[in-house]
Amino acid sequence: MSQASSIKSLHALPVVWIAGFIVLLISVTFAINVGAVSIASSTVWGVLANKLYPGLIDVTWSAGREAIIWDIRFPRALLAAMVGAGLALVGASLQAVTRNPLADPHLLGISSGGAFGAILALLHTGLFLGLLTVPLLAFAGSLAATAIVLGVARVADASTADRLVLTGVAVSFIVMALANVLIFLGDPRATHTVVFWILGGLGLAQWSQLVYPAVVLATCGFWLWVRAAQLNAMTIGDETASTLGISVARFRLEIFVIGALITGVMVAFSGVIGFVGLMVPHVVRMLVGGDYYRVLPISALVGAIFLLWADIIARTIMAPEDMPIGIVTGLIGGIFFVWLLRRNRM
Repeated sequence: MSQASSIKSLHALPVVWIAGFIVLLISVTFAINVGAVSIASSTVWGVLANKLYPGLIDVTWSAGREAIIWDIRFPRALLAAMVGAGLALVGASLQAVTRNPLADPHLLGISSGGAFGAILALLHTGLFLGLLTVPLLAFAGSLAATAIVLGVARVADASTADRLVLTGVAVSFIVMALANVLIFLGDPRATHTVVFWILGGLGLAQWSQLVYPAVVLATCGFWLWVRAAQLNAMTIGDETASTLGISVARFRLEIFVIGALITGVMVAFSGVIGFVGLMVPHVVRMLVGGDYYRVLPISALVGAIFLLWADIIARTIMAPEDMPIGIVTGLIGGIFFVWLLRRNRM
C-alpha cells in the first residue's frame, strides 16, 4: 500500500476515530472524578475551562478541590495517557521488526535498566538533583541497557530478529541481577519506596515534568508513523523488505533505539509498567487490520485509554490505598498472554 493511499485510509475509519476520542475524553474525566475525594464532572470541566480562559465560569468550588483537580489528578491523567500511548507505539513497532507477537517495550532490557537507575538514586546516591534525580537516573539506566544490548548484538553478530530478542532477554536478566544487588546493599527502610517504583505508579506526576514525555512521544511517534511503509514491509519478512530497498539490519536497530528512547522516558516518570505494549497492538490489529499507517496512531489512542482505566482501577480497588499500576497491568496482561499463546498455538 502506498503512503498516499494509506494516509487516505486513516480517514476511512471515522467510527473508530470518533468513538476512540469520545472514550478517551470520558476516561480522562472519570480519572479526575474518582479518588479519596469524589468530584463532579461539572466541577472538573469548570476548573479546566477557568484555567484555559480565566473568568469564563463563576467559581463555585473550593480552592482545595481546584488544587486536587489541577495540581494532582489532571497531570496524573495526562501522564497515564502519554505513557500508555508511548508503550503501545513501541510494542507495535517491535512486533513488526521482530515478527514476534510477544514482543513488547521491555524486550531489550530497557525497563531493567530504568529500574537499576531508579534503585541507585533511591537507595544510594540520594536526590542530589532534586525531584528529577530518580527519573533522570532511570532514563540514563534505560539508555545504558539499550546501548549494552546493541553492543553485545554487534559483537556477537546478532543482527537477526530472533538473536536480538535473545540478546535483550540476556541483558535484562543481568541488569536485574545487579539491581537486586543494589537492593540487598541498600537501606531496608527505603525498600517500600523502591518496590512501589518498580511496580509502577503515576502518583508523582507534575506539570513541570510532563513536557519531557510529551515532546518525546510527539517527535518519536511522528518518526515511526512516517516509516509505517517500512514497518509494513518488515512484517512480511526480511527478504521482502530487502527487495524493497530497506536496509533490514539498520532499520531494525533504528526502531530498537527509538523504542528505547520512548520507553526510557516513560519508565523514568512512571516506573516499570508491563504488558501495555504487548496487548494493545494485538487488539488494534483485530479492529483495523495490519496496515501500520492505521495501527500506530490507533495503538497510541487505545494505549492511552487502557492505562487511564488501569490507573482508575489501581486507585479505587483498594481505596484509600494507591495500588501500584503495574500490578493491574500485570494481572490483565498475564491473562491476555495466556490467551495469545492459545490463539497462536505457540
